[in-house]
Amino acid sequence: MELNICHIYPDVLNLYGDRGNITCMAKRLSWRGIDVHTDPVCIGDKLDAAKYDLFFIGGGQDFEQEFLLRDLAGDKTEQIRSAIEDGKTFLAICGGYQMLGHYYKNCEGETCEFIGALNLYTEESRERLIGDYAFSFDEIPGERIVGFENHSGRTFLCDGVEPLGTVLKGHGNNGADGTEGARYKNVFASYSHGCLLPKNPVLCDYILETALRTKYGKAELAPLDDKLENLAHEAMLKRLL
Repeated sequence: MELNICHIYPDVLNLYGDRGNITCMAKRLSWRGIDVHTDPVCIGDKLDAAKYDLFFIGGGQDFEQEFLLRDLAGDKTEQIRSAIEDGKTFLAICGGYQMLGHYYKNCEGETCEFIGALNLYTEESRERLIGDYAFSFDEIPGERIVGFENHSGRTFLCDGVEPLGTVLKGHGNNGADGTEGARYKNVFASYSHGCLLPKNPVLCDYILETALRTKYGKAELAPLDDKLENLAHEAMLKRLL
């Protein structure tokens, strides 16, 4: 077995060490004897989405998103949209999450059009939502996720897009409706930086299994010794809840 991972814009979208999610996925695959190949796709690079099984997009600041949209326009946008509709697995964090939606509207009413791969939109607020937080991951009953959020955008999900989970402590998508992140087909999107997957090995394996099932039709990941990871995870939950 092998997985081919595409890291989109690692040169720019790496807020709060988001690239650690790539390291976590690669390690958890290699520890199980599964080959993993990771390629960066930076500004100016061509994207051949058909080569990849899993895509990762990290977070960035607002001006970086606007800058990247010029590079995304055209072929890259169409390939990302097609890959999502074809059921390829994506993990998108914060700014990368927002960019998959329709648009971002700032406090002055100016709108930045995004790629429209997911039916959602984001509007800026003058108050930032920041801090450690926790949310449920409803696809695994009883599973709780911990993370760190820092965003001024308020994201709202529209028809056909489900939340990744329900906020237990903190703010999530918009601080109002109790939702966190987004799920559409095999897309996992979240506001959680810091980085998400090492803190939540169950979620990491769920995403990896999704990509493996899509490629091979089934996936049975051997268990790993996650004692230290689970201790850290439970300590943060205890602090928050």
